[in-house]
Amino acid sequence: MLSSHPNIMNHQPNNPLHGVKLEQIINQLVEHYGWQYLGREIAINCFRSDPSVKSSLKFLRKTPWAREKVEQLYLDTFCQSQPDVDPWAASLNKLKN
Repeated sequence: MLSSHPNIMNHQPNNPLHGVKLEQIINQLVEHYGWQYLGREIAINCFRSDPSVKSSLKFLRKTPWAREKVEQLYLDTFCQSQPDVDPWAASLNKLKN
């Protein structure tokens, strides 16, 4: 019985959110965009009125539709597959900026 093996059950190679905690998602989005942008992009009060990670976590854990929007924004922002890029050119661009 393969499904009883813990490593097989937890291994999700096609799920880019596997192993990423909701708190990490919120923190990365806030660092990247800021609360103001998040409140405009996803119209929920925990992003608009006195925003905090704690209040966002509480709301998003109870509200599946909002969590889906936040997770989708995270995927669109940080998990887009990049076309084959020359790693040397990419490194030089980072150094220039």
